Amino acid sequence: MEVIAQGHWRRVDFISDLHLHPGEPDTHTAWARYMQKTNTDALFILGDLFEVWVGDDLLDNPLGFESECVRIIRETAMRLPVYYMVGNRDFLMGMRFADESHSIPLADPATLDFFGNRIVLSHGDAWCLDDVAYQSFRTTVRSQEWQSAFLAKPLPERLDIARHIRSQSEAKKPLGSYADVDIASAEAALSAAKARTLIHGHTHLPATHGLPSGAERWVLSDWHIKPPHTPRLEVLRLQNQAAKGDFSLSRLHPELCDTGLN
Repeated sequence: MEVIAQGHWRRVDFISDLHLHPGEPDTHTAWARYMQKTNTDALFILGDLFEVWVGDDLLDNPLGFESECVRIIRETAMRLPVYYMVGNRDFLMGMRFADESHSIPLADPATLDFFGNRIVLSHGDAWCLDDVAYQSFRTTVRSQEWQSAFLAKPLPERLDIARHIRSQSEAKKPLGSYADVDIASAEAALSAAKARTLIHGHTHLPATHGLPSGAERWVLSDWHIKPPHTPRLEVLRLQNQAAKGDFSLSRLHPELCDTGLN
């Protein structure tokens, strides 16, 4: 999938791994404030917007947490295009989510053509090949057969299953331990897209890495505010350097994304 930047775009924001849920109201508040005030021309959410998403019927409750989040996205999408990619926590977001939020689903990976500068976008989890147990689990839950059977269960049962899977995962993983992406897989995706820049999330290891080919890999931060997580809370902003026909990438606190100084 390829997205071509619209002619008026001068700045584009990327966020991921917010893991929104009612138990972290400070994270939700920071995200909502950013969504309401950002002056970006387009927004890309690269997976794990929600801590868990067990089906679009979560939106049946108009007063529920998920419906409130969708309302915020919809209001932002009235001002600027909002693209989203599913992650390992919210891969069951479907077309109802897209329709009600007025957001645009992205394939993983996708390519952004930003005035001739090609950038690969991914959540990143499919490339964490060293996490063998997760890759096996991912193959199972991404199958149509598993998803159809899971979505046929009552909502309370699905929520219980999700909580159980999450608790098992946390118990097996040392605090703060995340597998990194396989470099050969990342390089292959860049080569296929004829791109020199990769942006992804998932690993909770925000950094900028040079790759053997000379390309760059920009890793997005998570947005957890509640301890024991380190509150990195970053927006990655892509800006068009019109005079040079080039672009720049910079990491910003979300509260700096509503000024004309960026």
